[in-house]
Amino acid sequence: MFRFIRFAGPQSKRSVGIFVHRLEGDCPKALSPFKVDRMGRILETELYQPVKKLLQLQGYEVKAEVGSADIVACRGSEDPVIVELKTGFTLNLFYQAVDRQAITDAVYVAVARGRGRRFQAALKSSLKLARRLGIGVMTVRPADGLVELHLDPAPFTPRKSKPRKERLLREFARREGDPNTGGSSKVKLMTAYRQDAIKCAAYLKANGPSRGAEVAKATNVSRAPRMMADDHYGWFERAERGVYALTPKGEAALEG
Repeated sequence: MFRFIRFAGPQSKRSVGIFVHRLEGDCPKALSPFKVDRMGRILETELYQPVKKLLQLQGYEVKAEVGSADIVACRGSEDPVIVELKTGFTLNLFYQAVDRQAITDAVYVAVARGRGRRFQAALKSSLKLARRLGIGVMTVRPADGLVELHLDPAPFTPRKSKPRKERLLREFARREGDPNTGGSSKVKLMTAYRQDAIKCAAYLKANGPSRGAEVAKATNVSRAPRMMADDHYGWFERAERGVYALTPKGEAALEG
């Protein structure tokens, strides 16, 4: 049997939780009632009944595999609700959901709920994508058939982050030339900060221990005193009050 807790419905303006609990008698929750394949993975078809019952409890008539949709639910004269099922989040799942939006705005994806940080990270990223696409998201917990609605389908208007934009443009303006290769990963990137640090290090190597104000003026790096005091890279050391010298690590960085 199923126990209904609450349901927002595809017409709701805010995303709230939907929960349906499938009770398997006295079966321990640690034992999954769902069928799995030879690799121990839940079968996609096992997601159908929990989602179907959820929709039926809201007064929908539900049918599977109608046209190209996994689940279609109708209630009176309302637009149909379409749910696409997958055992996990994939790009192809979202391709399918976007295609179904040509039929109705009430499109959901439903996946088996996993465990651990890896699934939580996938859920977080998928919710961000789904929100932008105007697609709803459900998960089904294999242990007991709990269906949870994380997101309702709704139009999305991106919110711009002024601080992030300002940081991006500031870095762009300060960086000299184009020292990096697009698409690089697991390599040290040349940032505007690093470029300024190299200028300070080069000056100290050529002139020996110097005052911060002197380095700032000679290199045209106004933040030189603060950079050398913070010593983010381990290149600088304070020789005396207000005077900085280059460390062996700093010399090695210049040679590299």
